[in-house]
Amino acid sequence: MKRIFSGVQPTGNLHLGNYLGAIRNFARLQHEPDTQCIYCVVDLHAITVWQDPSVLAGNTREAAAAFLAAGVDPATSIIFNQSQVPEQSELAWIFNCVARLGWLNRMTQFKEKAGKHRENASVGLYVYPNLMAADILSYKATHVPVGEDQKQHLELTRDIAQKFNNDFKCETFALVEPLILGLAARVMSLRDGTKKMSKSDASDASRINLTDDADAISRKIRRARTDPEPVPDGTEAGGDRGTRPEAFNLLEIYATLTDTTLVDVQREFGGKQFSQFKEALTEVAVSVMGPITAEMQRLEKDPAQIDRVLADGARRAREIAEPVLREVRDVVGLLSP
Repeated sequence: MKRIFSGVQPTGNLHLGNYLGAIRNFARLQHEPDTQCIYCVVDLHAITVWQDPSVLAGNTREAAAAFLAAGVDPATSIIFNQSQVPEQSELAWIFNCVARLGWLNRMTQFKEKAGKHRENASVGLYVYPNLMAADILSYKATHVPVGEDQKQHLELTRDIAQKFNNDFKCETFALVEPLILGLAARVMSLRDGTKKMSKSDASDASRINLTDDADAISRKIRRARTDPEPVPDGTEAGGDRGTRPEAFNLLEIYATLTDTTLVDVQREFGGKQFSQFKEALTEVAVSVMGPITAEMQRLEKDPAQIDRVLADGARRAREIAEPVLREVRDVVGLLSP
């Protein structure tokens, strides 16, 4: 059986990139035959940088609501928040004792997030790739959907699994495989086509939030940066993302929202003005995102319903993680109660 694990941080401002790059695929993957999907709101990862406690719980529910609104079925998939499954945290500590400092020093995301103030970064931010490995291996997941920017962390997970097996002369963990899905696995900023669409961007105009209404979506797409040239038709010299990143970002968003290809979009709109293309993109984006936004708003009015889904998911997740951790403890030589 294929077992898929993935997670989303509850840091607020979930956006179109989160939906197209991850959450939409969560709903689709659950319908694959002989597949079990485990989806986690990774609240422990979120607190590697300071979070307002009064906001974190709401953001956790918002992320769970996004899963549900996008079509993830809690009866079919397991949906839970990370902190409700302590097995993952205990396995992370064991992995802290397996992983090597040199491996973590190569993690580019830590360097990006810590910036010039590495000495002031939390220890949690430094070692969170080990917790990510524990998230995955607590369930002996076989596949993880990842974007290009997360492949390094998955490689670390594979290294930890292999070293654990070698150190303890066992075959406890298999090497998890990446799932890289879809054209828009990496949706870029509406203001800068060379940067990933991000929750942390200071400009709200850089992203389409899952909570944006039709007017906000229309305004952001209308103001999205392009260039003076018409929509590329695929025949012009140098017509690629490298030379026209903002133009191709919008084309790829349209292709992914409509489940078509970039070639199809260029064939339909090539040579037309971007003002005309943006009208079509707005119509598609509103038609796809509107129902999701409405369902998220409905769910967030009933937080108790979301909490029940998360609690039930945590119970089911622990049923898988407990025997895995028990096996690990026996292999390492830790006495269990």
